[in-house]
Amino acid sequence: MDKVAGALNYLFKLKERGSSVKTEFLAGMTTFFTMSYIIFVQPVILSKCGMDFGAVMVATCLASAIATLLMGILTNYPIAQAPAMGHNFFFVFNVCLAMNIPWQTVLGANFISGVIFIISSLVGFREKIIDMIPDSLKASIAAGIGLLIAFIGFQWSGLIVRNPATFIGLGDLKSIPVLISIFGILFTSFLLSINVRGAILIGMMASTALGLFAGIIKFFGLVSIPPSLSPTFLKLDIADVFHRDLFMIIFVLFFLDLFDSVGTLIGIGEQGGFMKKGKLPKAREVLLSDAIGTVEGTLLGTSTVSSYIESAAGISAGGKTGLSSVFTALFFVISLFFYPIVKMIGGGYLAGNGQLLYPVIAPALIIVGSMMIKNIIRVDWDNMSEAMPAFITFTIMALSVSITDGIAFGFISYSALKLFSGNGKKVHWLIYFFSILFIFRYLYLSKV
Repeated sequence: MDKVAGALNYLFKLKERGSSVKTEFLAGMTTFFTMSYIIFVQPVILSKCGMDFGAVMVATCLASAIATLLMGILTNYPIAQAPAMGHNFFFVFNVCLAMNIPWQTVLGANFISGVIFIISSLVGFREKIIDMIPDSLKASIAAGIGLLIAFIGFQWSGLIVRNPATFIGLGDLKSIPVLISIFGILFTSFLLSINVRGAILIGMMASTALGLFAGIIKFFGLVSIPPSLSPTFLKLDIADVFHRDLFMIIFVLFFLDLFDSVGTLIGIGEQGGFMKKGKLPKAREVLLSDAIGTVEGTLLGTSTVSSYIESAAGISAGGKTGLSSVFTALFFVISLFFYPIVKMIGGGYLAGNGQLLYPVIAPALIIVGSMMIKNIIRVDWDNMSEAMPAFITFTIMALSVSITDGIAFGFISYSALKLFSGNGKKVHWLIYFFSILFIFRYLYLSKV
């Protein structure tokens, strides 16, 4: 044991950073339980477009474990990775379902975007891309994705239903699934308000217990052999991506991953004290790990893998090195053997109106959405040429249930307002270029 501890200390510089194996273990476990909701949520979301539930669960665990392990070894940072919320919704609702594109093809597009991210990370192109996007649009894109996720969560909870007169309306507040969803939202929010680690996971477990008691959730057992990965493993179709000319989809997938990873890394870097003179050491390795995570995730059968802001929970628990990430990765591997629990929590309930409800998953989506929407405070609301494009971005994104359209309308309106207000020279030429591409898309490529 002493030799193992000595080797870990040497590899991860534990003493140099004032940490220990025990501290890193607890930090890694904290991070895992804080972000482990994705194990239950991801299969539910991706199964909507025909992907095998069990295979997606395995792909999610393996992709998260591999990417997180790689991050820990390459960067020695306590940063964990998993399929990103928001990206999975774009994958399913905006591409597979809205455009009627097979999930195998979308995995192919996701793979290509990951390869482009790897190349841009190696050559330093990512910094130029980040700088060209106005802060107001970056903030509104993140907020819009949060609002979209929350909107889907409210639908899956039964709190919001279809209404012929007003498009949407309030659901039946007396139904058991809706009541359990309300409990999940309030209980999880309470846990978060008193800074309980793993609040979302605990909230899901509490809602599951209520669902079991009420008889709307079925118990399938606790442990089992992991499901087969074969239904999704290496099933991506790259050739069909080019056949369908899905370049706009690749563009959006790439930019979503870029915004998500950079924003997360800045937040984690600041909290962990890793920033040096405003920059994150080994930033290139960090983004490279992020990009490789996406590529290996698509090979396994899951959507974009990215760094998780929930890693901050592990840092707060004392995590200072990549050993924390190694332990988080180990927990993801162990999770493979708890498929019956995932199946139980991710099971839907068919309501009387024919709507399939997810009273355990829905509150988690609403909570995550609320966390993402806070980015909107970074918008300069006193400057209409900044405020209106931001407003258009996140409202169009949520109301049209389309991340692509939100980004497109944001770029176009930002370019137009800046140009007409006499501030056109302050806008990077690439913003105008992409705005023209988006306009061309609406005029001639309305199905993309």
